[in-house]
Amino acid sequence: MSAASPFERREESVRRLLEERSVPLPPDLHTRAVRRGERLLRRRRTARTLLWLALLAAVLAFSLWACSARPWVERPSDTTPPVTGL
Repeated sequence: MSAASPFERREESVRRLLEERSVPLPPDLHTRAVRRGERLLRRRRTARTLLWLALLAAVLAFSLWACSARPWVERPSDTTPPVTGL
């Protein structure tokens, strides 16, 4: 007698439940499940697309800001006048 793995025990219990069911399943269960799965996939795809568009907009906004503000250029000093004629 070999010890059954947890997967085999779970599979056996599911098979037993399916064979001994006393309540019939609704005839349109498969259709509803397929529709729900398609709806979930569509929502995920839409969310992923919106996130990519938001990331693209953020990169574009940062690039435009960087081009106009030029943060890499040192700002001129306003507190002391330039030294001339020494």
